[in-house]
Amino acid sequence: MKQSGYIKEIVKSGLENDQEKFKAALNELIEYSKKTRKINFALQLQSLLKDAMQNSKPIGPALVGSDTYFARLEDRELNDFIIEKLTSNYSLENLICKDELRRDLEYIIKEHRSREIIRKFDLPIANKFLMYGPSGCGKTLASYVLAGELQKMMYVINLGAIVSFKLGETSKNLAKVFRKASTDDCIIFIDEFDSLGKVRDYSQDHGEMKRIVNTILQLFDYLPQSSIVIAATNQIQMIDSALVRRFDSMLKFELPGEKQVRELIQLTLRNGTFRFSNRNSFESVIKVCEGLSYYGIQKALIGAIKRTIFEKTEKNESDLSNLVIDTRILKQMVKAEKKNLLQL
Repeated sequence: MKQSGYIKEIVKSGLENDQEKFKAALNELIEYSKKTRKINFALQLQSLLKDAMQNSKPIGPALVGSDTYFARLEDRELNDFIIEKLTSNYSLENLICKDELRRDLEYIIKEHRSREIIRKFDLPIANKFLMYGPSGCGKTLASYVLAGELQKMMYVINLGAIVSFKLGETSKNLAKVFRKASTDDCIIFIDEFDSLGKVRDYSQDHGEMKRIVNTILQLFDYLPQSSIVIAATNQIQMIDSALVRRFDSMLKFELPGEKQVRELIQLTLRNGTFRFSNRNSFESVIKVCEGLSYYGIQKALIGAIKRTIFEKTEKNESDLSNLVIDTRILKQMVKAEKKNLLQL
């Protein structure tokens, strides 16, 4: 049966309000999508089906104080704690980084793809990773790469909604998120993980600081090995040392060197629509990018491309294919990015 056939079955059973046939047809579509290598689509359908089954409840208002009532409250809270549930099409080819970091990421991917083999020897599987380094150096992109390579759903956590100054509330919120994510065989991504450290620093209740750390340590211990936690921070020195030690691996992200700048520019321009006038022009741009993050370089490059296009259109030039990037504009954009960094 083709995909259209499965969709017709789903629509038909939905209109007939036959839940069993609907679930069966949807599961068939999920399996078909996996076989035809539409993995992200299959993961999204799987997640929707799992959420629907977990949240299934009788129609009508729930009695205040009943189990159903509290379950609905928790569902609403969880929606606030999770910024986004997503699948990823990114692979290692999309990430420019230092060789050592690439090897570490390749090993993580290999370990999780070989999970069944490792289990036969009763060996633990690393699933808690701390990514640290300057802003704009690829920590978030690397988490998307892992999600894409391992074909896992990723939950992007809203740490701002989880952290609370109410006694014990932050620990409870963290437990709810981990409990939800643990059942879904997914990746939990927590950006700005040092925010937990900041709350502990500014809090006057040292018992609350200890409670948060202990909660996270316990949640780490009970996390299924098929699930992954990725924490990212620009300020590793602010994170409690007990938390840092509990991560299976620490991945250091650094500013790009000359080799990485060259690869990033080539990756950004790989479709061939835009180019530099000559080799010397290209090399001169690489040198002025030193000290900028991957994000800053890409931002400057894309900005220069846009301004080059605007200049061409303002001069009424009709041929906009194979555009030569104005290196003068690009160097101005890079200089502006560096100036912005100094003002931060």
